[in-house]
Amino acid sequence: MLGLFQRKDRLIVHGKAPYNAEPPLDRLRAAFLTDQADFYVRSHGDIPDLDANGYRLTVDGMVATPLDLSLADLKERFAPVTVTAVMQCAGNRRADMLAVAPVSGDPWAPGAIGNAEWTGVRLADVLREAGIDADDERHVAFESHDRIADTDTRFGASIPLAKALAPETLLAFAMNGEPLAPEHGHPLRVVVPGFAGIRSPKWLARISVQDRPSDNPMQADDYKLFPPNVTAETADPAHGITIEAMPLNSAICEPARGAALKAGRHAIRGYAIASDRAVARVDVSTDGGRSWAQARIERDADAPYAWTFWEIERELTAGEHELAVRAWDSAGQTQPAAPDDTWNYKGYLSAAWHRVRVTVA
Repeated sequence: MLGLFQRKDRLIVHGKAPYNAEPPLDRLRAAFLTDQADFYVRSHGDIPDLDANGYRLTVDGMVATPLDLSLADLKERFAPVTVTAVMQCAGNRRADMLAVAPVSGDPWAPGAIGNAEWTGVRLADVLREAGIDADDERHVAFESHDRIADTDTRFGASIPLAKALAPETLLAFAMNGEPLAPEHGHPLRVVVPGFAGIRSPKWLARISVQDRPSDNPMQADDYKLFPPNVTAETADPAHGITIEAMPLNSAICEPARGAALKAGRHAIRGYAIASDRAVARVDVSTDGGRSWAQARIERDADAPYAWTFWEIERELTAGEHELAVRAWDSAGQTQPAAPDDTWNYKGYLSAAWHRVRVTVA
């Protein structure tokens, strides 16, 4: 595995403290499973330096038997499970909304996403070992070892109990067959497929079952979706939509925005993702959406939470071309045409057609 600084050199850095970075899109599209070194990093504070040998996980709250587990306990007492799933920041593609009007947060291109094989144990198995009463009104809250930047508050978030008990939700200690790298949550993180990455805390310290969502500011105040008329000054978190499941989305990874191409036939490639639904179709346009052609899609039917790769070859004549992509899911739903349609001051859930302008000579 590459060292931390070697991995940092491979990414487009949006912030150094906290460290936030994404890969170039051609490298993101290079393999169905995203290498750890090419996986986006979203941090809310410093990256903790944790020793796997001394690691402990606490499970408490509304359980019959609180647990105190080492990493070895998790590996020995619970069946190992591997799930292929996308991890995606709620701010992925925020740059498209920034082009409409100012937004807060890092200007992510479509690279704040990655697809990996996550290996660990089912969160459901650990909760049942603790004697969980499967009451649908309950929530599972997570507390991490990292502290939110410029505060003394540890990072925290929660998910509904039903999602915590879903078979795809893991406590993961490996990624693509390797131990988690420090920036990806070593030695243990939560993986909640289909949900925004904020619901999959890294550097996990505690799991608590409770009768309400977490009151951590990451859950109670941040990562809320607001209407376009709401500003940072008028936003009331109590009236925002808590971001959990991610929307249907797609992006062009090749050619790159602003590419200078020679006239002729060119491959256009990218990814699409539909959360817990299947991507049924991907349309690509070379004239800004006036006409469309269907791309070939590549997906793993046994991995419903993985992304779908798509590719199409089109003849590009001399001049400027606006390439665009839109995906359709198994419910017949598609993406909005423009980022203006879903703009919000935090730039969350940017999922309009992805557009790339290229020049052909």
